[in-house]
Formats: sequence, structure tokens, C-alpha cells
Amino acid sequence: MGDRWAVEVDRGVCIGSGMCVSYAPDAFALDSARQSRPAASETDADEHVLAAAEGCPVEAIMITLAGSGEAVFPPDE
Repeated sequence: MGDRWAVEVDRGVCIGSGMCVSYAPDAFALDSARQSRPAASETDADEHVLAAAEGCPVEAIMITLAGSGEAVFPPDE
């Protein structure tokens, strides 16, 4: 069984670029205020979700391992 990720978007940081939707259209959507939101609070580990987080121009997307809270992105320094 693969990892499960908890996905959050910091709406105070999100600028609504839509890059996340471009990388992972099944995992993210823009609301009526053009701010990103995850489609679900948890998802199976997915390279497209990770690419969306890495491609966010303001690093508004946080991914942690569901259950443990260990950082996936951005990684702990």
C-alpha cells in the first residue's frame, strides 16, 4: 500500500496563478475568488500533486504524510 498525503493550500499566500490546476487538474481547483483549493484533504501519493506543489510560484501548497505529519513538500530543511 502506498503513502497517503495530506494536502493544504495557504489561501493567504495563494495568488491564483492556476499552475496547480495545470499540473494536477484532478487534485486542485480554483474557487470563485480564483484561489486554489485541494479537491480532497487527503490523496494517494501522486507525482502530479508533487509537481503542482513544486511548481507553485509562491509555495502555497503544503504536502505532509497523512497520519504522521512528516513534511513531503516543502521538505524540512
